Amino acid sequence: MDGQTKFTYNAKIDAGRKPSGPVCLRQTAGRRQRNQGVQMAQTVTLIPGEGIGPEVAHAARRIIDASGAQIRWEEVSARAEMERRGQGYLAAEAITSVERNGYALKGPMATPIAEGPPSINVGLRKALDLYANLRPVKNLPGVKSRFEGVDLVIVRENTEDLYSGIEHEVVPGVVESLKIITEKASTRIARFAFEYARKTARKRVAAVHKANIMKQSDGLFLGCTRAVAREFGEIEYREVIVDNACMQLVLNPGQFDVLVMPNLYGDVVSDLCAGLVGGLGLVPSGNIGDKAALFEAVHGTAPDIAGKGIANPTALALSGVMMLRQMGETAAAARVQAAVEAVYREGRWVTRDLGGKATTAEFTEAVIGAMK
Repeated sequence: MDGQTKFTYNAKIDAGRKPSGPVCLRQTAGRRQRNQGVQMAQTVTLIPGEGIGPEVAHAARRIIDASGAQIRWEEVSARAEMERRGQGYLAAEAITSVERNGYALKGPMATPIAEGPPSINVGLRKALDLYANLRPVKNLPGVKSRFEGVDLVIVRENTEDLYSGIEHEVVPGVVESLKIITEKASTRIARFAFEYARKTARKRVAAVHKANIMKQSDGLFLGCTRAVAREFGEIEYREVIVDNACMQLVLNPGQFDVLVMPNLYGDVVSDLCAGLVGGLGLVPSGNIGDKAALFEAVHGTAPDIAGKGIANPTALALSGVMMLRQMGETAAAARVQAAVEAVYREGRWVTRDLGGKATTAEFTEAVIGAMK
């Protein structure tokens, strides 16, 4: 990492839109050398994950390598292989690697339900202060879905809310979970959303909340968002109660452009939006902070199909596209994006989750072949 520069979001992450203002890029040493005509590879942390994670991570890595991007990979082993070394080993190793490299591509990792250790996914985001979770949701050509022309972005606060995991048993049979909302986190996620909208020429931002019931916590989030909105007069601002937002999304997703919201609502709403375009297997995401960024698919580990060679690597490959754009590897990103769209447009090498018969390897080869 270049300790003298700040990691800022590259608005060109939103493919197909022209920024309306200057685009901020983190100027790493490798980037500066490329500007001088010297190709130097940037090291990226690769966390394969669990379940289908290693399969889709290997596929995404092959696709990115075939794009011509100047990348070296530093792989951090999956938790299942590290448990014998003691709890927390993976998190410490992964955090150190991402802090050093600045960029990471991550496969899914499982979180036990109602028992076991805290989520490593959440832990990485909090430890690295990756406060903005960006999830663009857009139709892919050739993929049948209930709606066409969907093109919206979820901006999710990534560090607090009920995901802080602060809970305890008050008395036997009564558990209390604390919802943490702060002015600092609410203001910076609102600013991220509006700056993103401005730089990508998006015209509308909607704040999703439940301030009619949680008047202090969600009320604070809304107050901070309103204050930021006043600085961006050219962008239309509205507020939508979360349950109404879900209904409006399934009735007419075209009415939304950028949606900004606290952590829990962002998790729920982004999965709902994935269903509008074909499912979780198609939707990428990026976790953005001031000093690092980690890109991952939004889907889970799918243990029922792990090892069968039929997992769909699209979401992680498109997360790689987001990462490449963030790194300034825009030509490589465009090649991968175009190749994925070409494969889906043709419809011959589609995986089983979308009604096709292709294996993970066949889909991967088809995407690589489309770049040649």
